[in-house]
Amino acid sequence: MSRAFRRGALVGAGLAAALAVGAVAVAHQSSGGPGGAPRLTVADPYIPLPATPDGMGAGYLTVRNSGGADTLVSVSSPAAASVTMHRSTETSMEQVEQMPVPAGGTLDLARGGAHLMIMDWAKRPALGDELELDLEFARAGRVVVKVPVKPLTYRPGS
Repeated sequence: MSRAFRRGALVGAGLAAALAVGAVAVAHQSSGGPGGAPRLTVADPYIPLPATPDGMGAGYLTVRNSGGADTLVSVSSPAAASVTMHRSTETSMEQVEQMPVPAGGTLDLARGGAHLMIMDWAKRPALGDELELDLEFARAGRVVVKVPVKPLTYRPGS
């Protein structure tokens, strides 16, 4: 075997190995890395019973993402005419147009922080009802969640 032939074979083998490693890295990223598809699950959803008969309500839940980044862009419900996204600050509450769901992270909608405001109920919710929330994500599309109505004082884990 000539020296030139061996050198060419080694260069070819090295190039093939580099391409194989690159292909594995791309496959890993597309299966849920930062640029991959989001993989969303919703946990611990609840709506506290509104304090007044025609009062607005709040919605809380956690979106877990084991894939690539996404954004919650809207929320609707057949049970209400309006569902908006809000975040609380030290001094006020403000409506937001979208909420990020980080890659490999969570979006927590909880008392005192980000949450949903639900207004103009089709029918006054009662304890034990299960209401539908339709979460619309920029990349994952629509996720439908059945959300139980809990007592006003309910706290998850209690």
